[in-house]
Amino acid sequence: MSGTEQEMTGAEIVIKALKDNGVEHVFGYPGGAVLPIYDEIFQQDDIQHILVRHEQGAGHMAEGYARSTGKVGVMLVTSGPGATNAVTPLQDALMDSIPLVCLTGQVPTSLIGSDAFQECDTVGITRPCTKHNWLVKDVNDLARIIHEAFRVAKSGRPGPVVVDIPKDVQFARGTYVAPDAVEERTSYPPKLKRDLKAIEQAVALMRSARRPVIYSGGGVVNAGPEASKLLRELVDLTGFPITSTLMGLGAYPASGKNWLGMLGMHGTYEANMTMHDCDVMVCIGARFDDRITGRLNAFSPDSKKIHIDVDPSSINKNVHVDIGILGDAGEVLEDIVRLWRSGGAAEKGRLSEWWAGIERWRGRRSLAYTPSDDVIMPQYAIQRLYELTKDRDTFITTEVGQHQMWAAQFYGFEQPNRWMTSGGLGTMGYGFPAAIGVQVAHPQSLVIDIAGDASIQMCIQEMSCAVQYNLPVKIFILNNQYMGMVRQWQQLLHGNRLSNSYTEAMPDFVKLAEAYGGVGIRCDKPGELDEAIQAMIDSPAPVIFDCRVANLANCFPMIPSGKAHNEMLLPDEATDEAVATAIDAKGRQLV
Repeated sequence: MSGTEQEMTGAEIVIKALKDNGVEHVFGYPGGAVLPIYDEIFQQDDIQHILVRHEQGAGHMAEGYARSTGKVGVMLVTSGPGATNAVTPLQDALMDSIPLVCLTGQVPTSLIGSDAFQECDTVGITRPCTKHNWLVKDVNDLARIIHEAFRVAKSGRPGPVVVDIPKDVQFARGTYVAPDAVEERTSYPPKLKRDLKAIEQAVALMRSARRPVIYSGGGVVNAGPEASKLLRELVDLTGFPITSTLMGLGAYPASGKNWLGMLGMHGTYEANMTMHDCDVMVCIGARFDDRITGRLNAFSPDSKKIHIDVDPSSINKNVHVDIGILGDAGEVLEDIVRLWRSGGAAEKGRLSEWWAGIERWRGRRSLAYTPSDDVIMPQYAIQRLYELTKDRDTFITTEVGQHQMWAAQFYGFEQPNRWMTSGGLGTMGYGFPAAIGVQVAHPQSLVIDIAGDASIQMCIQEMSCAVQYNLPVKIFILNNQYMGMVRQWQQLLHGNRLSNSYTEAMPDFVKLAEAYGGVGIRCDKPGELDEAIQAMIDSPAPVIFDCRVANLANCFPMIPSGKAHNEMLLPDEATDEAVATAIDAKGRQLV
């Protein structure tokens, strides 16, 4: 047996493989099919296991951990319901390109297919929601497969993988091989070599542009901090305006003079109009999803499109582009910056007319809202949260809904990896466990989950996890008593028929926090908000902050479903008669 090989049990191989892949934290929940692994966890101190209260929470914690660190997140669950409860975070990670390794227990190999207790076809169930998955049938394959799982999760377009390990394989003795002794899988070679000729064509097209825009996405964040630096350098060199998807916030600073704000369904007027009227669009690490494009046949109709992406299947998938460049965002940006510099300065003033038009769109003040001295407006709540936390080492996560969009609009992100949200899948319940994962990775940082009163209840049981591990996560709830985004769509698009979007049995969030052993804070007066937020920040314990906001505030701008970017609804244009006469289920006037 060579120096890189050792004999040990399957459960020991799992722990050894995790250590050798740099894992320091695992999020999981025990069960019969993974007890051998948990027994090994008990006998070591190098890897900390975080006990969750639901397997969905484990997945979202691993996502938050991965997104905020750039490392692979790891979750460990048992067979049957443990594995099926992991499906939602696996699909969430797949859509948002988050690297996860999910280890699942399985019934002994002799019982597979017999409908044994807590058996399910984990490989079959997770095949559509992972980059790849494995069922380990031989303990001698286990180490190689785990090493391979980490490589697949983090290479190319990152994503989740599953390793399904039967219980008898965990007990069996076999040979452990180190990661560097395992050859890379020849059937999975991510194509990362960029086409220099295509990059030269892209730079030439950019130089000819009179109405350009850079459209960046989560791929820039995934490519690492150097990619974000190069993106900023490119914007400075070219003078191009820049916008971003929800997942790409922070790659370019919100305080930057070329920043247009987020684009898409709830993006700014200036970002969407710039996208609609541009003549050259440079898409970097984004995938032209429906929340961004609006009506496809009216999306940026007169532009030449350049698309840079690490995933070949994303290029020309939703939108036909003129130049497709396959490659890591950071490496392609490096080439573009180098070529732009070598070509000399661009014609001075050639974009002045374009920027004058953009300034007119900015003057529309599409994020304006009517302030109040009597009730906390949700936009104001986010603005005050931002002002009181912007100079701290702060990470923000969100649930899904109106509060998510207000956070994207009003919280300014200056750096990448500081913003964790569920973009593609739109998973209610994501934000709180994701915040716990972030706090585990960054124990000295301020971590805040901006939540809604409906979303937070999806995974609220993880408050117990936060208390157990002394993780001072802050949950900042914009409590409007509604499923806000559902209610807004019902109000604007479904004749005010508010079907099941009002929550009449809302918990007392302050008492709920205290019941778990945390701190509860409630505020409903604008004049008291700053003091209450400061008390939340200063608390050394997990906090649930019940911020009572205006019940019926709508999130604008908004591109209605099936409309184009230049057909967006702005705050002062939402005068639909339906909105003015909204009636709830009990016949009360709402606005």
